[in-house]
Amino acid sequence: MANIKSSKKDIRRTEKRRLLNAQQKARLRTFDKKVRSLISEGKADEAKEAFRLFSSYVDRAGKRNLIHHRQADRRKARLARLVQGGAAQAS
Repeated sequence: MANIKSSKKDIRRTEKRRLLNAQQKARLRTFDKKVRSLISEGKADEAKEAFRLFSSYVDRAGKRNLIHHRQADRRKARLARLVQGGAAQAS
């Protein structure tokens, strides 16, 4: 345990950040799973709408350094390819 006052404050601050980041990353995974499940169920229109929300959220996560901005782009690209493929199969 830290003795210095600023170090104690640092510990409190990093714990709050860790909890918030974990919550936001879990939300990101949930969005991803939702889109993938809609694609597998063949619900193309709902998957596109869910992807739009996922895309917006993942962009913000990349901008805020929750995840690396290139990882955000990669996740969007891969999921977009799935959405487009699923839409082609459903048609």
